[in-house]
Amino acid sequence: MLGKKDRQERLVMIGGLRSLLPDDHILVKVQRVLDLSWLRAEVQDAYCLDNGKPSIDPEAALRLMLAGFLLGIVHDRELLREAQVNLAIRWFAGYALDETLPHASNLTRLRQRWGQDRFRRIFERTVHDCVAAGLVKGQTLHVDGTLIRANVSWESLTTEHVRRVWDANEEAEESDHEQDPPPTAAGATQPDKAKKRSRTDPDATMTTARRDQRLEPSYKEHVAVDDEAGVVVAVQLTTGEVNEGRQLPALLVEAEANTGRAPETVTADGGYAHPANYELLEARKIEAVIPPSLTKGRAVRWPLARFKYDAKHHVVRCPGGKMLTRRTRVKNGWVYRASRATCQGCPLFSQCVPATAKARMVLIVDGYEALLRVRRRWRRRGAKERHLYGRHRWRVEGAHAEAKQRHGMRRAVRWGLANVAIQVYLTAAVMNLKRLAALPYHLTTCFWRSIREKSFTERLWSWLERIGLSLRPYAAPLTIGD
Repeated sequence: MLGKKDRQERLVMIGGLRSLLPDDHILVKVQRVLDLSWLRAEVQDAYCLDNGKPSIDPEAALRLMLAGFLLGIVHDRELLREAQVNLAIRWFAGYALDETLPHASNLTRLRQRWGQDRFRRIFERTVHDCVAAGLVKGQTLHVDGTLIRANVSWESLTTEHVRRVWDANEEAEESDHEQDPPPTAAGATQPDKAKKRSRTDPDATMTTARRDQRLEPSYKEHVAVDDEAGVVVAVQLTTGEVNEGRQLPALLVEAEANTGRAPETVTADGGYAHPANYELLEARKIEAVIPPSLTKGRAVRWPLARFKYDAKHHVVRCPGGKMLTRRTRVKNGWVYRASRATCQGCPLFSQCVPATAKARMVLIVDGYEALLRVRRRWRRRGAKERHLYGRHRWRVEGAHAEAKQRHGMRRAVRWGLANVAIQVYLTAAVMNLKRLAALPYHLTTCFWRSIREKSFTERLWSWLERIGLSLRPYAAPLTIGD
């Protein structure tokens, strides 16, 4: 018999909104692990306690933003339109069916009132919760950076000179008489380099991830991901033109502060292959799984790799057996130079010394000794290093892909470094909340993986101790084989 459903508009219902939501919904899972009881005290100093109109409940506002990022809805207006009809968002944020939702502009003003530092502390809270749940070991960190396209159009780009054309507007207000433009800097050998910059978002800078792609106005996100469960333990945002390799020390400090544990191994790609980074990791006794940069192509003159550096006596020996001595200290190292008589009498002069020079000079950067040691270790790398670098690819690069495809990080939503930083912190926070919500699955996966990697007996005792059952001293050793 062909059935027919009568359309009914019933407002009165028995039961709460939770009864209408499936147990495997992402907001239901996150609700089980989310604790925002500390938030009111955290933001209390940003409000007047005895005057003015009551504001939106801080916890309800943050829950709205977290729900949007969890569902990939990063625009406030789109989020509030969806919340009008989405029972899961209403239930997660604490709004009843007949309760009026806040306006989208209220969330904008709330972010301005709180500032990016409070959102950074919200992210840090998720890291602490993951550490307390055992999702972070802190032994191996995977570090990488990715570009975030700025929310500007190509029509907003204009050419800006590095040395601006004389701050005429400000100086004209201070003086009524004519002023000559500032003179060219003494010793300048080349004209000012022109850059493209957006008038809409001046903080965004032109950059690209590959040489065969065009420059785009972008920001750059730098993250450190723990190897155990993929928890983001440190995140920073800079303009797009900042070299990602220079952010490694700051990421290590932040990761150690958030987790309370010093890493034993750090993995990164070739963009972090700076001698200063190798020297830093070596000084902190951290194993660096970072492929060193090698000389590519056919050089016209002999590269630095052909020279032998004696760090004990501070000399460099050239391929012809001649010595170059330390001469001048520069910003990032020492310049070593051979005497003119030594080079001009060498039979290898034409192959070594550039046509415009009288003698050969080389630059030994700070940390060059550590770089040489890493190169030797990388040539002899074994299965362990290959395994760690393989995990780096899917751990941290997979985290970037997840943030861009599922949480709207492919493009910035708002303008300005501070606003984009808030977007970055909220994205990292919801990713950590997802890891925390998936804790039972993670424990099961790690348990069976541990059985394959180590003896069943030892891993069984360790997992019992992890859940609070320390039975090892009272039980006879198991006889189950490996």
